[in-house]
Amino acid sequence: MNVIDAFVKKNVEWLRATGPDSDVVVSSRLRLARNLKDFPFLQKLVPSQQEQIVELMRGVLEKSTVLKKSHYLRYNDLTELDRQFLLERHLISREHASEKGHKAVAVTPDEQVSVMVLEEDHLRLQVFQSGLNLTESWRVVNQLDTEIEKNAEFSFSPTLGYLTACPTNVGTGLRASCMLHLPSLVLTKQVHKVLQALAKLNLAARGLYGEGTQATGNFFQFSNQMTLGQQEEEIIDNLASVIRQVVDQEREARGFLGEKRKAKFEDQIWRSLGTLKSARVISSSEATQLLSLLQLGILMGLVKSNLTHQDLNALFLLIQPAHLQKISAKTLNSTERDVRRADLIREKLTQVNL
Repeated sequence: MNVIDAFVKKNVEWLRATGPDSDVVVSSRLRLARNLKDFPFLQKLVPSQQEQIVELMRGVLEKSTVLKKSHYLRYNDLTELDRQFLLERHLISREHASEKGHKAVAVTPDEQVSVMVLEEDHLRLQVFQSGLNLTESWRVVNQLDTEIEKNAEFSFSPTLGYLTACPTNVGTGLRASCMLHLPSLVLTKQVHKVLQALAKLNLAARGLYGEGTQATGNFFQFSNQMTLGQQEEEIIDNLASVIRQVVDQEREARGFLGEKRKAKFEDQIWRSLGTLKSARVISSSEATQLLSLLQLGILMGLVKSNLTHQDLNALFLLIQPAHLQKISAKTLNSTERDVRRADLIREKLTQVNL
């Protein structure tokens, strides 16, 4: 069994819904952008230099205690489906998944830490935690950054800070983000006000898979946009403060739905469950949207279920295209995936009732 197939059989640690405010905040992520001093930025690297960095970083990352027992996956050894699978688990970015060549990613067994080699920058270090847990994410990624820098010198300016391929990452090179599930704010049509307020605070709102993606299934990623002129702790504290306010607003919106729009709200939840339990063909986008409403109904006690919050989080992942094909151990076309997705959902929801 290869590494990717082993991941298929495991739950993602940061989806366990064990962290603070995990009824709203799915996960927290910190990502650091770093470049090696003795090499040009990625756009100027020739293939031989790319291969040199990939091989160099294998040795450097092996010395990190944070990355103990991690898997170092070279892209030349991965199929397109493997890369899509890693993307669906948020271990690599869309850009990293789509580009071929000399690239690699190091992933810890619990999938809470990954290091992308030759993404937009030479290195992208990222750490995930369940719920609103940016402080612990910072502790881990800071330790990882320190350990790597003991064996590899980064491009750094005394006046600007860490130098990066994109000007918006210059300085700390830190992107802090949280993935939130906000179905109540969407149903009450308040989410647009939230997004407008975040924009005024220089926070970006993106979809399930980050930059360039739209919100699907009422999932939103909120992150800082600038890293220059701010300390890491300041970036983290500012984001955490805003996220707590959004969490409060989502919970208030739940109360409004349950009290002021109960009949219509219950109808939406029950119709979603009925479709999920009876559909023979269902797309990824429709399934994600309906599962979002089902999860909200379970949280509010409108649906009886033996499924935990963690089980539902895992189901959001299992219905994605690459995961369905990995589970089925074969390539599936679009129609076959829609059929297999419907089958899987019906299997998982057998004991879920009104």
